[in-house]
Amino acid sequence: MDYARPAYRPPSAPRSHRLPPRVYWRRRAIALLAAVTIGWTGYLGITLAFALNNPTYGVSYMARAAEWGRSHGIGAFVTWAETEYYKLNPPKVGGKPPLSAFGSGPTRVVVPATGHLPEPPPIISPAAHPLPGEGVWHAVGRRTATGVPTVYEAFVRPNNINTSYVVGVAWMDPTLLRAQLYSGSYIPGGNYHFTYSAPITPTASRTLVAAFNAGFRMQDAQGGYYTQGHMILPLRRGAASVVIFKDGTMTLGTWGTPGFTMSNKIASVRQNLRLLVNNGRPVGDLSNPALWGATLGGTFNVWRSGLGVTKDGAIVYVGGPAMSITDLANVLVRAGAVRGMQLDINTDWVQYSVFNGALNAPVTGANGVSLLNSMNGPPSRYFASWWNRDFFTMSLRPSALRPAHSSATVTSGG
Repeated sequence: MDYARPAYRPPSAPRSHRLPPRVYWRRRAIALLAAVTIGWTGYLGITLAFALNNPTYGVSYMARAAEWGRSHGIGAFVTWAETEYYKLNPPKVGGKPPLSAFGSGPTRVVVPATGHLPEPPPIISPAAHPLPGEGVWHAVGRRTATGVPTVYEAFVRPNNINTSYVVGVAWMDPTLLRAQLYSGSYIPGGNYHFTYSAPITPTASRTLVAAFNAGFRMQDAQGGYYTQGHMILPLRRGAASVVIFKDGTMTLGTWGTPGFTMSNKIASVRQNLRLLVNNGRPVGDLSNPALWGATLGGTFNVWRSGLGVTKDGAIVYVGGPAMSITDLANVLVRAGAVRGMQLDINTDWVQYSVFNGALNAPVTGANGVSLLNSMNGPPSRYFASWWNRDFFTMSLRPSALRPAHSSATVTSGG
């Protein structure tokens, strides 16, 4: 049998297992991207966890998450989420609040005839049919040495639709009270050592009567900030401005108009958006929501606060739920404001408190009472070292601590 010998084949070269360079570069890029993603996600998770347990970001977890988001570059998403939330959770239509919601405390007070502003007239409710006690003023908080009330509170419904809600109005007498702006490390921020910053000291609390929130974060306020001789942020001409003079007198108006320009008599200027009320009437551009807040604007009926000044110089604060920007302006006007502005909005940032206690004795947050029981966050925030937002206080003037020489009295009240 013949066998054919196979032809000689040289041994083949060993097969290479090395992949093309582009495959290795792609793998390295994917690994790097995964590492960065894991690291960034971990960082966000850790900072979010800290924020959710940080009271400086707000009282509620929702507010803390929102503040964290705006501080970490996802403000647009936070605004969208808030908008969707309020679309899905509008305030209740109709209904009635309990009559106890319209305040307590004396409505008729015997006081000296002079040395103070007259008590304001009752507020006409924005609702079509006022309820008993609605719009009636109640004397609250510390009084002067002669028993004159320095603060009155009244309560009305915000409009004729959301009639189960109540907003609070506080009227403050500047002839008996002096104002002070307290600054914070977050608002206005900056590397400044503020003489007046939370916590309110025991010495300052000896004459404290009221404390209340200021305006938006400065990046949203569309205005500037001046205090203690420092221009923290440049003041904007045309901005609504709370001005506190060195004698403790507070007023507000449009910066750059007569009486609202810088002078050596001014202690503080806090700006926020533009005037909401002017010449005793709501301004004409309330229908433009973009003018009244970078997040929710003026469209939604949410918690809002505002400040106004009356013809005789009294300061009025309005705060409460279910208010559009138009509702806030309307209540300010009904409370007697000839000029008014919006302060902060949303549940965690709207807070007004009055304080009770013996004259010239220190008080704490335990002595405070919120304007509305539903206000989110107790009066103790102003006595906490972690409170890093700005706020205003009203305290008794030295003249209010001295007994009067006249015994003439007058009965005031609604």
